[in-house]
Amino acid sequence: MEGNHAAWESIKFIASLVLLFVILGLFYKMSFVNVFLISAVLGIVSYVLGDMVILPRTNNTIAAAADFGLSLILIWYLSSILTYGNNPFTMSLVTSARVALFEYFFHGYLVKNLTEDSTEKGTFNQGNLRYNTEASEELAPVKPDVRSDDKE
Repeated sequence: MEGNHAAWESIKFIASLVLLFVILGLFYKMSFVNVFLISAVLGIVSYVLGDMVILPRTNNTIAAAADFGLSLILIWYLSSILTYGNNPFTMSLVTSARVALFEYFFHGYLVKNLTEDSTEKGTFNQGNLRYNTEASEELAPVKPDVRSDDKE
């Protein structure tokens, strides 16, 4: 995933746009322009905060919960200033739950299949870097014993 950020984020944007259009456009009658605008803002903010800050420091479940809260706030705010009519909070709650579910599976797929550790070693990288430790065989440097009688 290291070199293909733009490709995967564009796939994520298109999938999010389709998801938001199905929910907001078809069920709640929001215009495509408004859905596109919400998708663009949500995609940029969730990439910066969710994918680059929260996911590498925590695990997928916490990142998906953060994506739920972030999308709830953003969709509610943007839909309240862009549209009139329906209850924007209920619409945002329904949409945010679907976005968080999508993000959970999307992050899981990326971490499992596309990180360098998983492709080289066949392991699953949780993304929780806070508790990683480096170990070696030597615990202390080897020094000559100063108490010995052998003087060179």
